[in-house]
Amino acid sequence: MFKKGTKLHSIFNNKCPKCHEGAFFVEKGFYKLKNLTKIHENCSRCNLKYMMEPSFFFGAMFVNYALTVAIGVATFVISKVILGLTVNQSLVSIIAALILFTPVGLKLARLIWINIFVSYDKKFDKKN
Repeated sequence: MFKKGTKLHSIFNNKCPKCHEGAFFVEKGFYKLKNLTKIHENCSRCNLKYMMEPSFFFGAMFVNYALTVAIGVATFVISKVILGLTVNQSLVSIIAALILFTPVGLKLARLIWINIFVSYDKKFDKKN
């Protein structure tokens, strides 16, 4: 499921969507806030230009919105239905989950967005 050549490999391993080898973000961790969304200009392996056009990652906002809604709904279901918390306690847990998820969501949204438009190139299956 996460093997090289799949979109999930690129998304969850911070890899270039074309060759699945070069790093996408400068910082690997999610909580180093100084360079949170800083990406390399080009892939170190295949030289893919990550910022294909000005404001390319504007669309990643919509992906981030969808991820945020999914986390909010999942947190509500877990806190209200499964744990039996009150509505106010559920609201606090949703806010806490969204604050903790924000850096992860920002990075995942950009990786998902570029993977929508760039496909894996099978010529990188063989090590050169």
